[in-house]
Amino acid sequence: MAEIDRLSESTEWIDLGFVERERTPREIIEKGIRHHLAGLSLSNTVVLFEDLGVDRSRTAVHNWVHKADLQPAGGESPDRVAVDQKAIRINSEQYWLYAAVDPETNRILHSRLFPTYTIPIGREFLVEVAEKHDVEDALFLVDDADDLNGALRRENLSFRVEIHGFRNAVRRIFREIQRRTSSFSNCFSHVDPPTAETWLQAHAVWWNYD
Repeated sequence: MAEIDRLSESTEWIDLGFVERERTPREIIEKGIRHHLAGLSLSNTVVLFEDLGVDRSRTAVHNWVHKADLQPAGGESPDRVAVDQKAIRINSEQYWLYAAVDPETNRILHSRLFPTYTIPIGREFLVEVAEKHDVEDALFLVDDADDLNGALRRENLSFRVEIHGFRNAVRRIFREIQRRTSSFSNCFSHVDPPTAETWLQAHAVWWNYD
């Protein structure tokens, strides 16, 4: 689906239950959230509003994304799950974004941000995936990273080391995130890790919207 089509379609996937406390019309809030998650920086989203004759601040757009509390939905039963982690810079610190993707649908099943990558962290992430989705009989596709391989063994989950093939699904997600965050100078600046994670999880919902 072309990106411009995504930006013009229904936004039922955005929960605007917080709007009653906002002075901004729903359609403006929806447009702001949608465009920011599609890759516009906060500053460029404000410029977009100015072109529409609407005066809103960068803080307002940021708060809308935060208040919407968008996270990938649960309840999937994938046959395969591609799992990987990628370094993400927040200010001057390095964090690790873990993501699980259904390679059949390219939908993001779950994503989390962690300060490092270890077997215990890999297990924590996998437990969260299993709590949200029916993955007991799924085949997990991973690279040869010790954290995920060790975590999958300890959780007694089936897995296969696969460098390409179906695992390309999760790599595409990471490339897309990297492309989107290029609007933010390739890192999240002047935010704390929970704020960055809120944006990443909200972006996952935008990605999954069909």
